[in-house]
Amino acid sequence: MLFQPPLPTRYDEDTLDALRDRIRQAKAKLGRELVILGHHYQEDDIVAFADFTGDSLKLSQVAADQKDAHYVVFCGVHFMAESADILTDDSVKVILPDLSAGCSMADMADIDQLEDAWEVLNEHVSDRIIPITYVNSTAAVKAFCGRHGGACCTSSNAKLVLEWALTQGERVLFLPDQHLGRNTAYALGHALDEMVVYDPRKQDGDLSPEQMRDARFFLWKGHCSVHQLFTADDPDDLRRADPEYQILVHPECSWEVVQKADFVGSTEFIIKTVADAAPGTKWAIGTEVHLVNRLADRFKDKTVRSLGRVQCLCTTMYRIDVKHLAHTLDELSAGRVVNQISVDAETRRDALTALDRMLANTSAAPLSAR
Repeated sequence: MLFQPPLPTRYDEDTLDALRDRIRQAKAKLGRELVILGHHYQEDDIVAFADFTGDSLKLSQVAADQKDAHYVVFCGVHFMAESADILTDDSVKVILPDLSAGCSMADMADIDQLEDAWEVLNEHVSDRIIPITYVNSTAAVKAFCGRHGGACCTSSNAKLVLEWALTQGERVLFLPDQHLGRNTAYALGHALDEMVVYDPRKQDGDLSPEQMRDARFFLWKGHCSVHQLFTADDPDDLRRADPEYQILVHPECSWEVVQKADFVGSTEFIIKTVADAAPGTKWAIGTEVHLVNRLADRFKDKTVRSLGRVQCLCTTMYRIDVKHLAHTLDELSAGRVVNQISVDAETRRDALTALDRMLANTSAAPLSAR
């Protein structure tokens, strides 16, 4: 995690309204030089100032499309800002308002662990292995996949990327989210016994040579701390209480939760499903709670609630708040760039290869709809 220096004391002393005014003034001054991107999991106070909102795939595409902007302020987490820097022109400066806004899932796979895993797997497996990394990963991990014939994916296009990978090689190493890998491979018709979990914290991934030789999919032992909170009991309990609810979950949830859901898909798919649903329908959603609450407020003709019984929050995302956004824009207005995210040229080149393969395999199709 990067270190975020303390903000000047005036940002703690200002009222929320005063901070909002500072943001509006800075946006007006910077005009088309500035684009603010806001991930769906951000709090409403941040989303209100975003020029574009979306999930990882959409914001990656938006970042790549910025031709006039000099500054892209990414209200997300570190790996997203890295991807934006990789995809944008060298003249564009990508800024993360709070450098400590990381991703626990991305932190579960570092480049040293991946290089060790690659050596272990290729020692025991003679077939070609294609590495696929979820976009929730560091630029170094993305670059590794690009160098070794692999690609990135998002929850929107994981099926297409995995299908593509199996045309390139016989085996797949999927990281860092084991659940997205398992749910996607299963949705494509592959049996669970074709998949093994590689634990980077244990010798040889905690796998025997026989397990490595027999497996088709090597799933990295990582997960999303938000979606991990939903349990297989949640759908059962909800249906017993009110069977009218339809259950809609993100594929970062566990296989057991996904199997009990009515619909499974990316954040964009979740939003579209609720938007297109008939008035009066009831929806229990297995994803980050701020997005769920925003959907409930937006679609008052439907009943929308969280699937879980606990608050499923992306705490690192919330480190980007109004104070940090105001500080970032104040500095830009004064001609100073703070918190720039910059990926070195070699890493950028190889990561761009992986991201280009991701963007070539785009789809809004759900993982499943029952």
